[in-house]
Amino acid sequence: MPASRTPARASKSKATSRARRRTQRSTSSSPTKDGAWVGFDLGGTKMLTVVYDDEFQPLARIRKRTKSHEGAKFGLERIIGMIGAALGEAEITPDRVKGVGIGCPGPLDVKRGVILDAPNLGWQQVPIRAVLGKAIGAPVVVANDVDSGVYGEYRFGAAKNARCVLGVFPGTGIGGGMVYEGRIFSGATRTCVEVGHIQVMPGGPLCGCGHHGCLEAVASRLAVAAAAAQAAQRGQAPNLLEAAGTDLAKIRSGVLAAAIEAGDVVIERIVRDAATHIGTAVAGVVHLIAPDVVVLGGGLVEAMPKLYVETVTRAAQARVLPAYAGTFRVVAAALDDDATALGAAAWARENVAEQAEAS
Repeated sequence: MPASRTPARASKSKATSRARRRTQRSTSSSPTKDGAWVGFDLGGTKMLTVVYDDEFQPLARIRKRTKSHEGAKFGLERIIGMIGAALGEAEITPDRVKGVGIGCPGPLDVKRGVILDAPNLGWQQVPIRAVLGKAIGAPVVVANDVDSGVYGEYRFGAAKNARCVLGVFPGTGIGGGMVYEGRIFSGATRTCVEVGHIQVMPGGPLCGCGHHGCLEAVASRLAVAAAAAQAAQRGQAPNLLEAAGTDLAKIRSGVLAAAIEAGDVVIERIVRDAATHIGTAVAGVVHLIAPDVVVLGGGLVEAMPKLYVETVTRAAQARVLPAYAGTFRVVAAALDDDATALGAAAWARENVAEQAEAS
């Protein structure tokens, strides 16, 4: 593992060096002066694009539903159109765009910028970097969506300057990501840390990936909403039934939180069970990478931060070896909906700057 190969003093020095270089880039009169950076969050349910200035202050944002069922070609056209519209709203001309960062559900081939297989989008082998680069005329950096969100939290949010950050974001699916010593952690050609596809219930429900019992199949928002709809149908959740019926499309994170607040005890039990599954998976990953911070994000966590942080912490701490107990903290994401877009834009700037230094 990286942690066992690298002395703590050298690790700290490398991380400090990278932070210093980032500071120099953001304060010097570099070619990025007065430029703009675009961050894009491509999710299974929604798409968000934000245009940032050189200090990562937002200039414009556009949010739309993904409509992934209409296919990758249509989706790419929507992404290009949204970026163009956001630039127009921010009054940024194309020549001022220094880079575009896009966070996509994985797995991805980060070297080629290709979405390999995104179960929650139904997209396969999509050359998203090449298509966007040609349309926008600026460098495009592709990263996993949760990696981007975790990088955003590392740079600007709840995990600022931590050495090793694990992110788990339950939403349409469950994404995972990791930042180690200031870098998004990935394999040689593939993104990794697919926490949502850790098997937590052998022989359990069918996951969108085709396997059974994945964390995503039992603890994503879709899984929680399905269990909640059944409870409402059985008459066990009257407040939820009144607010949303049994329509999964209407059982959103905020509706679930409101039902719990109104007294639907069974809905709280369903959500806590899901959070406990997440804590179980987190414990396993703690044994592998020893993070100092675990960031929870996504709509469910935004709607019920206290419930998720407490439950995941309790479940994870109870399942790790004694040597790991108390070595990590679980926190809710601080950047909310902006984490992935902001992180993707900042990661794009880091990559563009490194390429410029290398050339």
